Amino acid sequence: MDTSERLVESLERLGVERVFGYPGGRIIELFDDLPESTIELVRPRDEREASVMAEMHGRLTGEPGVLAGQGPWIGSLGLIGQMEARLASSPMVAITEASERGNYSTIAPYQQSRGDYGGLDLPKILDAVTKEHWFPRTPTETVRSLQLAFKHAVAGRPGPTAVILDGDAVTDEYPDDVLPPVWDEETQTRTWKAAPTARDVAAAVEALEGAERPVIISGNGVHAAGAYDELQDAADAYEAAVVTSYLGKSTFPETHRLAGGVIGSFGHEGANQLVSDADVLLVVGCRMNPMDTNWQSPDFIRPDEQTIIHADIDPRNAGWVYPADVGLIGDAAESLRELAASGGNDNDWAADRAESAKDSFHAPECDSDATPILPQRAIKEIERVVDEDTIVTADSGNNRFWLLNYLQVPAVQTYYGSGGVGGMGWATPAAVSAALATDKHVIGVAGDGGFAMTMTSVETAVEHGVAPTFVVLNDTSLGMVRQMQHGPDDISGVEFHDTDFTRVAEAFGAEGVRVETPGELGDALADARGNDVPTVIDVRIDREPDMAETLQSSFYAEVGGLHE
Repeated sequence: MDTSERLVESLERLGVERVFGYPGGRIIELFDDLPESTIELVRPRDEREASVMAEMHGRLTGEPGVLAGQGPWIGSLGLIGQMEARLASSPMVAITEASERGNYSTIAPYQQSRGDYGGLDLPKILDAVTKEHWFPRTPTETVRSLQLAFKHAVAGRPGPTAVILDGDAVTDEYPDDVLPPVWDEETQTRTWKAAPTARDVAAAVEALEGAERPVIISGNGVHAAGAYDELQDAADAYEAAVVTSYLGKSTFPETHRLAGGVIGSFGHEGANQLVSDADVLLVVGCRMNPMDTNWQSPDFIRPDEQTIIHADIDPRNAGWVYPADVGLIGDAAESLRELAASGGNDNDWAADRAESAKDSFHAPECDSDATPILPQRAIKEIERVVDEDTIVTADSGNNRFWLLNYLQVPAVQTYYGSGGVGGMGWATPAAVSAALATDKHVIGVAGDGGFAMTMTSVETAVEHGVAPTFVVLNDTSLGMVRQMQHGPDDISGVEFHDTDFTRVAEAFGAEGVRVETPGELGDALADARGNDVPTVIDVRIDREPDMAETLQSSFYAEVGGLHE
């Protein structure tokens, strides 16, 4: 067999069910062998959408999402999903190529990517984004590199890796006997989970058992580790209130008696107050970025007054932002399992405070029948159709903060948002990917700006026979940026033409519905769940409610408000 056939064989052995990509350059040789395999090719309209679909697949399943395409475009359009994967810790493997042409590689100025005069230095581009990348030059190196790409994508902190196929190596015959040997895929890609030391676990247990007001901050690392049961066991063992970061939303059911909501600059006031009032904080798999920490408001987290236990897969992260008293270095599931098995606590504080904190999930606007529809009410209509068999994907912009605050998720793995690099246009292809990977109903929520960026993903859903619901919170503008204006019309480029997204949906073979009242929205969401084709719901929302002014926390206001 030639090397491309051997690569497809490797993908099958690694359990890859689908590849997200776009044909071009030397990747065509790989695509040429996919029809004879068990692997499904999902080809959206461009590499950006493919990259987001691959990233979401990895985030949702824990198995690397595979992105494939021509080098210049994987290194440009396709960087969107790879950047999100790097910062959101999603396992992902990009298979791309250098567009080499044998002896012409040193003089071809068009798409040659080795970095010679007139060309592109694709390895340097990918080096800036991926955990690891390989540029193999022989058939055996190519197969071994693919295996290592899968290994490194999931080892330790998950993330994106890349293999750049070079010239004729992808079409050369694969040798029978090689030295050094190429091991089988299972052997070469095996990984092991790290666990904290007994001494560190004992120190953490001592602090938690002595706590009067224990709070757990659950981050995206709990998603990455699939540590949902372990988190609930630890919370129950120590009777600790649980709040989440934005990326950690749906690592813990927000209807649970110990759930307190989402922290951060535009998070729940009740959740932020819980953290501020805690005497012991257990931070699990959370990078504690400025948005999470209210830009380090001095009254929010206070290392001089609070005991901080930081559990993370990467030893660099523990104590990075705030000094930690105890570091638990290892997989989040292993750390939480050890804590739950090694001690316990009881208090009258956590459940009562968590219950009162849940008030932040509601506001009077959530009950309004006004038209245009208030965004708070729109989110509550979405909430009514979200159950444990639903996944919501949230785009960047105002929509995700309305969702964060007013969508109270009832189960784990029900909400995922663009929050690594935080690019617009993420939610729609992510929703398609989630629908392909699961049997759940999927609702992708975006503003009209973000939806328009990647709305051709609706066609991909139609083509592959899945039927997610796409909710467009439409204020005919870049709402978040528009609301940053200090004077009338002092920011250019924020207004959009009023696009008829229902007609766009119908052109793609989907169903389109325009709604202008809360009742119409509720009916449309209920109907969409039973549709055999995707549904695009164009929701005309009131553009006046100012997200930042309405949702900013008191701690964030304390340090001066909007930071860019």
